[in-house]
Amino acid sequence: MEELPESVDRHILDHRIVPALKAVRDASGCTLHEAIDIFGVRYEELRRDRPDDFLVSPEEYGRNVYT
Repeated sequence: MEELPESVDRHILDHRIVPALKAVRDASGCTLHEAIDIFGVRYEELRRDRPDDFLVSPEEYGRNVYT
């Protein structure tokens, strides 16, 4: 995966899903579907490497977000 700006991680950690997707798209020029895939990979990496930095639990994270 290409290098993403730090803002993507910050948005993911702070549970700001839509701004994270926008930042991925802005950085890579990809489609929304591709951004969702990139987001998913980065989310899993951050959950693995920095679990204590998340504001919400994994169960709560995607609640009420429909793509």
